[in-house]
Amino acid sequence: MIEKKPQIIDNFGRPHTYLRISLTDRCNLRCFYCMPEEGIELMEKPSIMTLEEIIKMTRTFRDLGVDTVRLTGGEPLVRKNFGYLVEELAKLGVTLKLTTNGIVLDKYLELFQKIGLRKINFSLDTLDKAKSVFITKRDYYERIMRNLNMALDMDMDLKINIVLIKGVNDNEINDFIALTRDKKITPKFIEFMPFKGNKWDWSKGVSKEEILKTVGDKFGEIETLDNPKHSTSTNFRVKGHKGSFGIVSTITNPFCDECNRIRLTADGKMKNCLFANSETDLLTPFRNGEKIENTILQAIKSKKYSRDGMDVKMDAEHYEQNRSMISIGG
Repeated sequence: MIEKKPQIIDNFGRPHTYLRISLTDRCNLRCFYCMPEEGIELMEKPSIMTLEEIIKMTRTFRDLGVDTVRLTGGEPLVRKNFGYLVEELAKLGVTLKLTTNGIVLDKYLELFQKIGLRKINFSLDTLDKAKSVFITKRDYYERIMRNLNMALDMDMDLKINIVLIKGVNDNEINDFIALTRDKKITPKFIEFMPFKGNKWDWSKGVSKEEILKTVGDKFGEIETLDNPKHSTSTNFRVKGHKGSFGIVSTITNPFCDECNRIRLTADGKMKNCLFANSETDLLTPFRNGEKIENTILQAIKSKKYSRDGMDVKMDAEHYEQNRSMISIGG
């Protein structure tokens, strides 16, 4: 890996070394908490970064100290010529990670082994087929589970992203924990977060304390694990289990103190925070042949300390002005 001194530093002294790139706003699922009921106006092809633009921009971020790149969507694996892109990104000497719904993962697992991409987050909100169809509006459950197990057999480093919504899938917390008994896998329970069009209110949320009580009542002793630096989750293990689990408590216990993440949308806009309304256009100047390094360094100076300045009430006027989750990048 090529090590570069971090240069993207905000006004709170936080170096930003982790870049999340959305490859597309298209997805082969229609999860209601991510995609508004009325759908979204998809980006026109000319406004989307080309593969070569993604590679060159990633190189720029790497030279500014970014050492970790996560590919997201939409669903990143539906991007045409994804295999070529990921091979080229692997040559940049950064740690590559992926977030996927797993539907077509089997097409790429051998390639991932070849280039060293081992860290994969599965977006999987339920272990019940009928509920999966209800949440995703599509019937891919059996294919997803087959690919999940295939990745496990290939010793990939797997996490399962579970957006917990009260009355929908909160009764499955212990079903996911049961997977960790004999499998080296990490369910990550994510508090329901507000985005444009997803009809958020916290009455549908499940807090960190509720999750831990549910797990403890069923499985007994829970061990608290050391959290890696910049971790977005607090991490635990049921005593005696092979795998662990994490809780992403964005609403009830924000983890912004050591934030090192930047987002790049599919249309080349830099977002300092998942909840940020403001964006910095990198693609236009890049296409005009301009250097974008100073634009990146200046843009990070506008980053707010926590959740783009939203208070604990998560003001609807603020998040409804943001993009929907699918057009930001998961």
